[in-house]
Amino acid sequence: MNSIDSTYYLENHMKQERSTGSSSLGKDDFLKILMTQMQNQSPLDPMKDKDFVAQMAQFTQLEQMTNMSSSFQEFFEGRQAQVVEYSHMIAKEISYLSESDTGGEGDTIQTGVVEAVSQKDGNVSLKLSDGTSVPVSLIQEVRNPESGDE
Repeated sequence: MNSIDSTYYLENHMKQERSTGSSSLGKDDFLKILMTQMQNQSPLDPMKDKDFVAQMAQFTQLEQMTNMSSSFQEFFEGRQAQVVEYSHMIAKEISYLSESDTGGEGDTIQTGVVEAVSQKDGNVSLKLSDGTSVPVSLIQEVRNPESGDE
């Protein structure tokens, strides 16, 4: 029986990528190029002041954009993770502890349907259809609401 050697498969050749360097230039690469350019410039025709200032401005702009991008990424990941984590509870019926004014001795179980998930100061809460806001730490049970079809 004739068979094809697996080393000739396309998938085996696609895995062989260059592992040297990065496909994009970062701010460190830009600074290295600028320093190399300055070191190797012609002494008879040095870089003009305005060219040097323009390149430094580009470097500063690149650095600020990189920092802003990473800050936005961290902000987005930190803020959205908790809200997204509880978003599956929208339109679900929950049972939660209703805190009483007596310091926890008279707590009762309440129910409600979740309309929205919100986050404020790192605390996630669920907004119910009656307008009540319930911290997720008070949730006792989550279930699908009963359908009105009988």
